[in-house]
Amino acid sequence: MALPRDYPGQDCTLARSLELIGERWTLLIVRDSFYGVRRFSDFLAHLKIPRAVLTERLAGLVTAGILAREPGPGGYDEYVTTEKGRALWPAVLSLIVWGDTYYAGKRGPLRVFTHTACGTPVDAASTCPACGVPVDVADLTVLAGPGLEGEEATGSLPVPHRMLDPININHRHPERPVATPAS
Repeated sequence: MALPRDYPGQDCTLARSLELIGERWTLLIVRDSFYGVRRFSDFLAHLKIPRAVLTERLAGLVTAGILAREPGPGGYDEYVTTEKGRALWPAVLSLIVWGDTYYAGKRGPLRVFTHTACGTPVDAASTCPACGVPVDVADLTVLAGPGLEGEEATGSLPVPHRMLDPININHRHPERPVATPAS
């Protein structure tokens, strides 16, 4: 029996948020949208998610206003991260940093996010230590971290890559510089 999608009787904004983004695959779709994945076929290829599940999750994200479906080049629709969706970046970054801290082990972080303007890695709050300013997701560049080897998600991204810039998952980039954390 499938678990219910809602939390009846929970008068809590966290419960309301989890009803939408707490479903399996949803946060990975949101993460990929930050990396610049926009086309259905690219989400499908990158996440190796069942087509029906991806269709359902994308429809839910569009209905919620987190992604917008827009016509793209070549006649294919694209899913673009909205302002409401971009507001999820601090939560996604916090989960990435938490995962790197507790699950990357000795390998180190899988990806490093830098302030595009100065190249300095941002902290867990997406603040640039060099500039002393909070950095919007659109002003970040993702680089391969020392723990990247064998990791499929970032492994299929062009590195370095400006966040939110469109990418095509089907094009791999043989030369990828690996970022080293600032000391």
